[in-house]
Amino acid sequence: MIRKSEIHRSSTPLELFYDLVSVIAIATVARLLHHSLSENHIVSGVLLYLMTFWTILWAWTNFTWHASAYESDDTLYRLAVFVQIVGALVMAAGIEKAFKYLDFTYVCTGFVVMRLSLAGLWLRAARHDKQGLPAALRYAVGITLCQIGWALVVLTVPKAFLITGFLVMVVFEHLVPDLPFLKLSLH
Repeated sequence: MIRKSEIHRSSTPLELFYDLVSVIAIATVARLLHHSLSENHIVSGVLLYLMTFWTILWAWTNFTWHASAYESDDTLYRLAVFVQIVGALVMAAGIEKAFKYLDFTYVCTGFVVMRLSLAGLWLRAARHDKQGLPAALRYAVGITLCQIGWALVVLTVPKAFLITGFLVMVVFEHLVPDLPFLKLSLH
């Protein structure tokens, strides 16, 4: 694994397959939004759309950030990407339950699988990139802590507070690079 030096590197077939799986999940969310709107469940449909779409987009975007920063196409990298693809499929399979019953168990499970695989890739980057070590460790630790938070929110918070818990976790996910206790000093 090395820091990217190619300015115009194209996606690998595996990365394109990852993108396709994400598109399948997005198509599922769009179909369920359309269904909700056609049944006049506008507020709940839009809210559930935003929640599920964010999980898909956030997992995909974070993977692309890592893939843009580090160049690797070995067996370990490919296995980590396959794990993320499986997570995306689990997430897509759970979207309908999220819309119908506010059951985010599968969506959360898929998201956590994807994100923990990414945390592993960040740990791998930390081992190979001494210059990027503090940032890579911050992402690995921050992502892992957030996944613990997601599991706690989805598995323990009553449904009445699920949206609040979701919003809190979204904020933490977006703050991972800037949380003070994650500013690791290696001196």
